Amino acid sequence: MSLSESYSRWRYKLVPDHVVGEILAKPWIDNAIPTLLLGIVVVSFAILMSGYFTSAGLSDVSRVFGENLFIAIGLAIVIMAGGIDLSIGSTLALCNLAALALINNYEMPLVMALPIVLAIGGLVGLVNGIAIGYLRLRAFLTTLVTLIFVRSLVELLLQKYPTVFTSGFNQSAAWEFMAVGIVYGIPGVLIFALVAAVILHVVLTRTRFGWHVMAVGGSRRSAYNAGIHVRRTVCLTYVISGVMVGIAACFYAARQLNAGSDVGLGLEFTVLTAVVLGGVSLGGGRGSIVKAVLGTIIVVLVQNALIRMGLRSGASSTVLGCILLLAVAIDVRWLKNRHKVLSRAYVSPTYFRLPPLPETAFGSSSPYAMNDKLKGVEAIGLGDLDGPEDMVLDWEENVYCGSRHGDIIRFFAPDYKRWEVFAHIGGTPLGMACDAQGNIYSCVAGMGLYKITPDPAREVVKLTDETNRSRLSVIDDTRLRLADDLDIAPDGRIFFSEATVRYEVYEWMVDALEARGNGRIICYDPRDNSTKTVVSNLQLPNGICVERNGQSLLFAETWGCRITRWWFDGPKKGQSEIVIDNLPGYPDNINRGSDGTYWCALTGMRSAAFDVAMRFPKFRRRMVLKIPPDEWLYPNMNTGCVIRFDEQGNVLDCLWDLGGEAHPMLTSIREHKGKLFLGGAYNNRIGRYTIPGADQNWVALEDYWGKKS
Repeated sequence: MSLSESYSRWRYKLVPDHVVGEILAKPWIDNAIPTLLLGIVVVSFAILMSGYFTSAGLSDVSRVFGENLFIAIGLAIVIMAGGIDLSIGSTLALCNLAALALINNYEMPLVMALPIVLAIGGLVGLVNGIAIGYLRLRAFLTTLVTLIFVRSLVELLLQKYPTVFTSGFNQSAAWEFMAVGIVYGIPGVLIFALVAAVILHVVLTRTRFGWHVMAVGGSRRSAYNAGIHVRRTVCLTYVISGVMVGIAACFYAARQLNAGSDVGLGLEFTVLTAVVLGGVSLGGGRGSIVKAVLGTIIVVLVQNALIRMGLRSGASSTVLGCILLLAVAIDVRWLKNRHKVLSRAYVSPTYFRLPPLPETAFGSSSPYAMNDKLKGVEAIGLGDLDGPEDMVLDWEENVYCGSRHGDIIRFFAPDYKRWEVFAHIGGTPLGMACDAQGNIYSCVAGMGLYKITPDPAREVVKLTDETNRSRLSVIDDTRLRLADDLDIAPDGRIFFSEATVRYEVYEWMVDALEARGNGRIICYDPRDNSTKTVVSNLQLPNGICVERNGQSLLFAETWGCRITRWWFDGPKKGQSEIVIDNLPGYPDNINRGSDGTYWCALTGMRSAAFDVAMRFPKFRRRMVLKIPPDEWLYPNMNTGCVIRFDEQGNVLDCLWDLGGEAHPMLTSIREHKGKLFLGGAYNNRIGRYTIPGADQNWVALEDYWGKKS
């Protein structure tokens, strides 16, 4: 190994380049820009204005912040649902008049007056919601009309009943608390606003309504097709916005006691700036309450600083206008280019060197020497199947396999001509197994581990779709992205592989370009329904096969081109050893054979070009950056074969289909009564090959569980 290659090996081993892409992929990365802006604002004002962050100054600012935060939260929910509300300023003025009239003039108890004020704000929101949600009018024009109408109503009320809103004073302690109340040095309005922010954050992120809001904002047509009540959801967001404005108006009325016609003027501009600056997308479907909070803090601090600097209102509006323009520009550009940036940073190749490619030439002494033994094998389900990645046989010798349509297909013994959809799961069913009771288990890409009970129930049961999170993982690796293959231990524990924690099923080939250990083996224990990761940092772990000793299992690492033994019980528990370390292709599923040996499918064959590329991560990095994904250099998956090996790793037989017409891609094998069933993730059939000299009575289920009782 050259000096440069040694350097490359250690540099990519010690420097975790992939972390950058994982950080950019996190949803909270959108908060980075407003957080950075907030830091700049705080530092700048602290330097330029001495005493700006004194407790007295912050107390006044925090009251304004609390009132604006109520309104910003409501507006953020409207925008996340794909709308906009320009009437918040005039709604605040109307609710302010109502609060002053009911509480100050008529001295109505707060417990009665406050709900009325909130109902007035909610009523304005309901009008907007019905017009926009149910009548499908444009949000901008509708709320602009509402702004004008409500503002006109405020001015008429002030002209006709001036004394009602300016006379009287309520002496209640609660009203005084709303005005100047402090709890442990924190203004009461700020406490209530933060509590409201936490509650609505939970609603948006943990409830069905919140998911509906984001779905409607992302695509109303798709949300409608998914069964979401789009009109009702849109209407409710405007009602929430109106109620939040009503709450803010009550605190404003208590603090200012101001019934002027200028109340709320330009407020929609200020709050909109705060929400967009925080990172809530004007296009809808993207944002959070946290972003609205950050944006509101920035705008309130800037506004207060401009006032203390003595700038006129026009100059202050100009500054806010420039900030809004900047925020919109950043939002549009980031939304447009985020996926480009992420795709460039996320794929993070590392150094990996495979041993020299084994000989596979015709007539050679290599155990992998080419032949055409699989040519013309019997086809099952030809033309009826799409992607039977794996298959399994039950006690009645029926064959079950998955399809890319999310179905489990059953072919009836003995001739396998008749078939039916045994169960519909969804996702992409991959590895399969059968227990002593006849339950069928399947790893489903993107969904997790599932069980299907036998006839007549055929109940589809989700066993697990998550595991424990890795301590140092940046991405949330609790969710199972690509559960792949499985096997069942004698005590009922299910060991299954997750090929990669970084990519979905449609991107699994990209994982090969990284050549890092992104996969793991997971154990599901039905005795307590627990799931935990038992082996990590594997290169696309795939085939899982529990050995006959009941204490260890064999697993394949596809990109590592090796087969490993790992002990889950016994004196060697937790230890592992390599069984075959240099395969000529990429191993997939592993299953038991009739004579104490094991079968393994090689889903594709190595090429010298790709092996060399694995040693040059900079080359693969430039490839990812410079050329489109459909032109990247990938592993060869057009030719595969099947090998048979013993417990010591000696390869005893090799089966090829050189023409590639019947089985261009082999991902699974299953021996049964002298026949070898062949599956492939991209094949349109199941193959059945007669094994010369094999035991015609050997059944895999009996090898696992003994004779059926």
